[in-house]
Amino acid sequence: MKEKMNGFITAVHRERYEVNVNGENLYAKLKAGIYFTDSCAEEFPTVGDNVELEYNSMGDSLITKTLERKSAFSRKDPDVGMGEQIVAANFDYVFILMSLNYDFNLKRLERYLTASWQSGGKPVIILTKADIAEDTQEKLKLVNQIALGVDVCVVSAVSGEGMEQLKNYLEPEKTTVFLGSSGVGKSTFTNYLLGKEIMKTGEIREDDSKGHHTTTHRQMFVMDNGARIIDTPGMRELGMWIVDEGMDASFTDINDMIKQCRFNNCTHNREPGCAIVNALEDGALTDKRWKNFQKIQKESKFQAAKESRQQIAMKKKNGKKKEERFSKIIEIGGEW
Repeated sequence: MKEKMNGFITAVHRERYEVNVNGENLYAKLKAGIYFTDSCAEEFPTVGDNVELEYNSMGDSLITKTLERKSAFSRKDPDVGMGEQIVAANFDYVFILMSLNYDFNLKRLERYLTASWQSGGKPVIILTKADIAEDTQEKLKLVNQIALGVDVCVVSAVSGEGMEQLKNYLEPEKTTVFLGSSGVGKSTFTNYLLGKEIMKTGEIREDDSKGHHTTTHRQMFVMDNGARIIDTPGMRELGMWIVDEGMDASFTDINDMIKQCRFNNCTHNREPGCAIVNALEDGALTDKRWKNFQKIQKESKFQAAKESRQQIAMKKKNGKKKEERFSKIIEIGGEW
């Protein structure tokens, strides 16, 4: 009989996982007979997931079950037709890293905030590269205007500026996932927190102030105090999955305005008594934030409708298989 064990995933490679079992790391693959079938109900595991596996002392063990998650950060898979991609799971905090140099982008930050609130973790904005930034206070003001109810930290992993305040989140037995686009300094940031050169870092290109993509896979590290951190590859794009709850938290100002519209079915175009139109006219709401809200909402609704259609199609497919199986059993006089 194969020995069954529980562990948590510390790294995800192409078709292989590193799993921590009772303090020891081992390699594992997905059990094909469970994960690669039409009727598979198991979620494909990711870094941070708790899993059950069949232990193999002579080679790779087999992951047989993905246990229930308390949080998960997901996005639309950048590969066409692949659906949802779970980036990390079972974390307490989401550090959204954004550079204070030329890569500063509020629209992208709004997307990260929305997906982070949806994940079940608590988002914290980390504005990096404070040692080379200009107009820091003005950029901090802009971030605070859209990051409602979110802590914002200005740091430099080179000079150490602001890093001390992160101790409030990086506590023993707490897990934090680092997210951000390529070149925001996640690898340098991770090395600073770990106190050693674990992750490779890239130089900044002088022509556009962007960093080279250095992290190639998702991986969990444990700090000296027992805090867990998950580093992820820089995301060139963050396509929205279903983020209804995330939008409620990230765009509370807009949602409150919509509730003040005179008509429940207001399209926020030319209707009299539209709170959105009034807010746009008097400057209480910027055109950029409103358009980004509409774009994210449209993406989320599209994915929700698509997911619903796929579930209906799958039920029909499984129902047809069940009918065929039942008919075959009746013909041979067997038992259901």
